[in-house]
Amino acid sequence: MAISFSDEQAMLLETATDFCRKRSPMQAVRGALDATNVNRELWSEMAGLGWLGINIPESLGGLGLGVDSLVPIVEAMGRHLMGSPYFGSVLAAETLVRDGTEEQKGKWLPALASGSVATLALSEEDGSWLLENVNVAAANNKAGSLTLKGRKCFVTDADIAEFMLVSVMLEGKAVLVLVQRDQLSDSAIRRETVIDQTRRSFQVDFAGVEIPINQVLEAADFGHLEQVAMLLLSAEMSGGLSGVLHLIVDYLTTRKAFGRYIGSYQSLKHPASDILLSLEAVRSHLYHAATKINAGGAESETAVLMTKSIASEAYAFAGDRAVQFHGGFGFTFDCDAQLFLRRALWCQHQFGDESYLRQRLEPLLLDRVV
Repeated sequence: MAISFSDEQAMLLETATDFCRKRSPMQAVRGALDATNVNRELWSEMAGLGWLGINIPESLGGLGLGVDSLVPIVEAMGRHLMGSPYFGSVLAAETLVRDGTEEQKGKWLPALASGSVATLALSEEDGSWLLENVNVAAANNKAGSLTLKGRKCFVTDADIAEFMLVSVMLEGKAVLVLVQRDQLSDSAIRRETVIDQTRRSFQVDFAGVEIPINQVLEAADFGHLEQVAMLLLSAEMSGGLSGVLHLIVDYLTTRKAFGRYIGSYQSLKHPASDILLSLEAVRSHLYHAATKINAGGAESETAVLMTKSIASEAYAFAGDRAVQFHGGFGFTFDCDAQLFLRRALWCQHQFGDESYLRQRLEPLLLDRVV
């Protein structure tokens, strides 16, 4: 199994781990749960480190590295439950690099590298995980513009994003359009209540929104977009697995029952060992998938689907065990285990859970055997 880990990735992992440990302790995570805005100081520091331009070409203000270099950063964020607009911004940047017009790239990519926030509006209200199954419609006007109609959900950081990339149906074909924040009214964006309180999720109503035709992206490679999104979610889950395992081990080696540390009991020790093994498996698959995506080719789809499926199952199991191991305290808001479980459930159901992904894997794997 091909796995590459460059010097740049090693440096990014070391820097990101240290940064997230210092800037996102659990106290800070809890303090941000009810925040109405993002931590702008933290975001500026991330921009200063060059993280926002990793996958943006050097000619447009970025570092010109591949998407595989995003993985160590997102993994460190997941380890410390750091909440930020990073996922949406770098995914929007990757989409513009691949599918945007030269005008769109020249205008928005330097802004993203220097600290602007972007996001994507892809999730439909019917819950479909097929990105090209789009209900939001765009109609051509005589004046050379488009009028949108429909709603999207689970749009992260929509209230502060300078623009969002929206999947719409135009003349019977699913395309991506760029919608700027000032083209939306304040009433069009409504905060959603989601299971992961570290996420700032919104429903966006595009009814009556009018945009010029030049805000349609040149292409719409939904396959690549989905693969990169799953890769980053898997990186976040890999980091989260490490974080929740640390929480479990700390509790099992501290709490005593009947004069013994509870970690000495097989009913707790064996599941903890299973979580450790699953973490090693997820990390191996993660960096294999990152290598395949960076290299291109048909094998990247299989690698990403496998990674996301095992990460989704493993993280949800680990979060659930962490809550159970803490007993009655684990079911309270004061226990940090439930924050990891909430993050696990959010990631598990973004772009497809493990059952859905394994159904997609079946023909890819079995056809090769035949």
